This record gives sequence, structure tokens and C-alpha cells, in this order.
Amino acid sequence: MARPFWERYLSVFDKVTILARATRIERVPEGSSQVTGDGIEFRGLPDYQGPWQYIRTYSKLRAALREALPPEGAVILRVPSQIANLAEPELQRTSRPIALELVGDPHEVFAPGVISHPLRSFFRWHFSSKLLAQCNRAVGVAYVTSETLQRRYPTRGMQASVSDVELGAEALKDGTFWIHYSSIELDEASISTSVHAPRNSNSYQLVTVGSLAQLYKGTDILIDAVARCVNAGMDIQVVVVGDGKYRPELMKQAEQAGMAARIRFAGHVPAGEAVRKILDESDLFVLPSRTEGLPRAMIEAMARGLPCIGSAVGGIPELLAQTELVPPNDAAALAQKIGEILENPGRREAMSIRNLTKSMEYKKSVLAERRRQFYEYVRSRTERWQAERKS
Repeated sequence: MARPFWERYLSVFDKVTILARATRIERVPEGSSQVTGDGIEFRGLPDYQGPWQYIRTYSKLRAALREALPPEGAVILRVPSQIANLAEPELQRTSRPIALELVGDPHEVFAPGVISHPLRSFFRWHFSSKLLAQCNRAVGVAYVTSETLQRRYPTRGMQASVSDVELGAEALKDGTFWIHYSSIELDEASISTSVHAPRNSNSYQLVTVGSLAQLYKGTDILIDAVARCVNAGMDIQVVVVGDGKYRPELMKQAEQAGMAARIRFAGHVPAGEAVRKILDESDLFVLPSRTEGLPRAMIEAMARGLPCIGSAVGGIPELLAQTELVPPNDAAALAQKIGEILENPGRREAMSIRNLTKSMEYKKSVLAERRRQFYEYVRSRTERWQAERKS
């Protein structure tokens, strides 16, 4: 994550220490920027890929984590995360207050059809149970969604009546502060000043944005759906923004489907103006994800007034109307939805207006105050704990 993401914490805290897996590289990738310095430091932990490497690295990882954890200061764990799962027991030894930023859902990550692993069912149960327990123990939880993750992973006493502490849409319930704010925030340059007017053409450009390191984003489903649309007589081009180890496999799938000339794999595109240019040139944004928290790429597309289709997983139903959703892993339903929206210019214009309006909820000015409120509460609880230890 870029430095501006971590600078958000400096609005309340004096210093930010990032604990994360790290690998040394010989050359800094083009387009990278420095994160550390001026109040932000990084402490690297041994890297691993997959469960078997994790088992082999476990002892070194746990020892490095113990050494890296600062003895004092507020702790915010971004969950779900195996690093967070290891850190929490260490922190509990001293009854240290722990706050969470909940950004994903292991129940969906390990759902059937998302990954293929002999222990998938166990992982789904184990990590979902672990996350639920963490939410019950935390002094505060910030959810990336407004209701989806809250239903599956409530805080301690979330169903009880709200205390007399007035926090607007947020609440302090049974000693647990919970709030919702997105990790995504839009600056003025990101938000279009006009509706995305439908072009007077029977040729359409679709765009999808997401990592190809896994198949979570459903790019393979999109390729299949586009092939169905083209075979039905539609003139469609697709731009796939993002890169990862599955890119060659997806390119091969497009070639085998006869779509190689219609699907352009753009690879990594620098965030900002370059991505906005592709969005502005497109007619429809499609994200047929198998699992999601709250997708940044979709919110950025909505901010350009671009009509959007997504699968009914994670936080996507909080962004789109029911009529703009499709089931995950269903290429036929996706193809039908693409066709009915592209062939209805009036509907696309109405979607554009709605998306622009919805994206305003993710402006910096709206989200900054919610984050500040959460951070101040976490800091206050931590300072109280530190004072009690010294007394």
C-alpha cells in the first residue's frame, strides 16, 4: 500500500510501525514509491507462500513477530490475516487492547469454487471461527462494509441496545466500539464532473480491474461470458487491467475461446490518471468476483460514472442495485446481464447517475472523520491500559 494509506494513522498517532511479511529484492519495480520515513517505519517478517511454507516458516515467523512487536502503543490488526492470528495471543498475554480493521471474509475466500485445496473446508471453518472470536475480544472493530461483514462477524454485544454514548451511525456497545469506513477514499480528481453518456455505437468496450495473482476476481468467468456474447452477435472488446501468475493461463483461455483479438491484457497500469483514462473510454465495468471485501476498483469506476456489473458477494451488493448483480461462477447469467445492459442506453445512463451519487459516500471528507473517531478511541483505550500497568 502506498504511503498516503499509512499517513491516515498519523492524524491521531505519533508514529506508525508496520509489521508485515517481506522479501528482499535486487531491483525496485518501476513505479514504486517509498513508504517509510517521517513517522512511518517497517519491520519485516519472514515471507511464505501457502500453508506448507507457513508450517516450515512457523518457528522463525513467530520468533520474529515477538521481537518486532513494540512493548507499548496502540495495536490495530488488519484482518483476516495469519500474521494477525499469530500476533493476537502474544498481545493477550498482557491484556493489551486490540482493535481490528476488518477488510475481508474467509468464509467467502474458502468457499467452494474459489480455491482448490484438500483442506479448503477446514480452512473455511477455522479462519471464519478465528475471525469471529477476534471480533468478540477486540476493544474496537472498523468494518470495511456498512452491514455485510457485521452480520457474519458481530462485535461483543452488537445485538444489545446501544449505550448512551452518542456516536451517530456508530456505537459503543458492551465496551466494544464499532464503526464502518472504507479503506478506499476518493479525491476530487477521481470523481467525474459529468454523467458517463452512452456512446452512439453498436461496438462496446468492457473493462475489469484486479489482481491476477489468484482467480478471486473471476476474470476466467468474464472471458467465458464475453465469448457467449460475441457468439450471440455482439461486438465487444475487453480490457483486463492487472497482472499476476494466472495471466498466461487466462490468455490461453481467451485464445482457446477465440477471444484473443478481443481481450487485451493491459498488465499493471499505474493508479490514477492512466486507469481513469481506460475507465472513461469504456462502456461497462465488470467485476464477477468469487469473493470480495469492498472492491476499490468498482468504487473508482463508479466515481467515473461508469455503469457497473458485479457478482453478489462480499460488499458488492452494498454498492450496486439488485438488478446489476449476478451469481458468482455463472458465466451464462453474466453474459445475459452484459447483453441486457449494453443494449439499453437509457438504463446505462441511469446507472451512471446512480453510481456517481453513490461514489460520493467515499470522498475523503466523508471518511476521514470516521477514521479519526475510531483511532482516537483506540488510542484512549491504550493509554488507559498503559497507565494501569504503571500504577
